[in-house]
Amino acid sequence: MADLSRRGFLSAVGLAGGGAALTACSWASSGPRASTAAAATGLVSPYGAHQAGIVTPQQHSLAFAAFDLTAASQADLVSLLSTWSFAIGRMTAGEAVADDEGDPGSPPRDTGEAMGLSAGNLTVTVGFGPSLFDGRFGLASRRPAALADLPRFPRDALQEPRSGGDLCVQACADDPQVAFHAMRNLRRLAEGTAVLRWTQQGFGQTSSTSEAQATPRNLMGFMDGTNNLKSEQATEVDRHVWVGAETDQPWMRGGSYLVARRIQMLLESWDRDRLSDQEAVIGRRKDTGAPLTGHREHDPVDLEATGADGEPVLPLTAHVRLANPASNGGIKMLRRGYSFTDGIRPDTGQLDAGLFFIAFQKDPRSQFVPLQRNLGAHDALNEYIRHTGTAVFACPPGIARGESLGAALFA
Repeated sequence: MADLSRRGFLSAVGLAGGGAALTACSWASSGPRASTAAAATGLVSPYGAHQAGIVTPQQHSLAFAAFDLTAASQADLVSLLSTWSFAIGRMTAGEAVADDEGDPGSPPRDTGEAMGLSAGNLTVTVGFGPSLFDGRFGLASRRPAALADLPRFPRDALQEPRSGGDLCVQACADDPQVAFHAMRNLRRLAEGTAVLRWTQQGFGQTSSTSEAQATPRNLMGFMDGTNNLKSEQATEVDRHVWVGAETDQPWMRGGSYLVARRIQMLLESWDRDRLSDQEAVIGRRKDTGAPLTGHREHDPVDLEATGADGEPVLPLTAHVRLANPASNGGIKMLRRGYSFTDGIRPDTGQLDAGLFFIAFQKDPRSQFVPLQRNLGAHDALNEYIRHTGTAVFACPPGIARGESLGAALFA
């Protein structure tokens, strides 16, 4: 895509004058799948049947942003998405967002902080929020039934400025500056069409999405995501992550639904608790990551095991028990969460830090919602966390080179 000018790109995808519909997006592209492992060059292709940044091996850093649209027409929205698609193609190739025309009297077309850096396995994933389909852009009849606002859950402490949004951008990279550069430049390109609603920086992934990756630890010091879905489990990923023929909106086939939750950890209280209590709350050993019913990290979680006293070895309120697929009708999701720290909480003077939970799934109504209701009602971990932000987005399928994200929505 580097050899195309932006004007040439817009023409190629069919955007002319007032905004004719874009060329339909091919979710069964013959190009390389975005789910393939990153090449040794540090490049991840943004082209394929699915968007990159979902089953891509999880990178170390996150820059996430939600936007509210200020655009007056569908044509403005179409133009923004085609402009973003062009910019994503360049940035994931390690190039500037656009070629600088060398006019010292004009602002540079790229902000420049990624100059001299590699692409760092950058991926950018774009999603559409429920509010995008409220009638402003003539899309109300195209809203998938699965794209429903998340209900309030037990113990939620949600903050409106950290929730919702018409659009989202998830930029992940092995270099935090590369991830931030991508999010910053997409925001800049959105000027006049969309404004930032909220952002979240993340460091240190709290899950792995490939069997080649070790299980990371969260800020509570425990291994997180031991039993997460992995990209190599193609059958399970197809079953639980990718939208298929069951959808009521064909434009979402090959896409996925992103649920984001900002989970603040009450780390000062957690740090004062006994090790045995911490392990009972989580249901795993802190040092090895083994379930309390096993000896090694990947030993199966035995929900039926009892001790000499006849009591369950794994407490009934343990997080691992309540999050287990066997406790939730077989529910699974693909997690891509990150740790975060945002300074100090002004109300308490304690650390504002925790987990920025991200999960991809086929239908939040039958996956995330019942799981979170179970956790919110019974999880012993609730004593040490509070959910302060929430959002759900429909991430459309991937694209072929020269196409625009979400094009099928407008066809």
